Amino acid sequence: MSFLTADYSNTTNNSNEPLPAGDYEFIINSVQENATKSGAESVQFDLIVRNDLDAALPETNGKYHNRHMWVNEWKRRKTNQYDLNNFMYFMKAAGIPEGTEINSIEDFFKIMDKKPVRIHIKVTTSEYNNEKRKENRPAPWDWAKTQFPNVQHHFKSENKPENNPQPTVPTTDTAVDDESLPF
Repeated sequence: MSFLTADYSNTTNNSNEPLPAGDYEFIINSVQENATKSGAESVQFDLIVRNDLDAALPETNGKYHNRHMWVNEWKRRKTNQYDLNNFMYFMKAAGIPEGTEINSIEDFFKIMDKKPVRIHIKVTTSEYNNEKRKENRPAPWDWAKTQFPNVQHHFKSENKPENNPQPTVPTTDTAVDDESLPF
């Protein structure tokens, strides 16, 4: 009996290649604040290409569903503050009602979590350490409200096996005494 047979039909494309240009529907998987080793701070959006729109958007979501894209909104060097106007683009795209007060950055993270958004993706070329690479860097004004507000996206559960229920420990009404244990 073999231990394993190679079957790649359930693997996803985790390529470092950017998404091709187009309009994609995403779900905001998480929002958090990050800092680089040098101390530059950003709010990072972890976006997932929605997997419930394969038929509606076959050339974008249909081909690239479940792919992650991370978008950073950096603090400005001169002021060490975020450009709050850019946050307005993100909130408007996520359908946050006009006039909603956000009392803290943590509240912003919570209100944005799991919201659907539509983002126009461009492919640009940047240079870092004398190496050119293609990337996606959508501007805040490239974010828009979803055209598909009825979200049926299924999140992959990496920690929970789908068809493998957790074993249960039988309970008994009788007490176990130390003498009956084999150790």
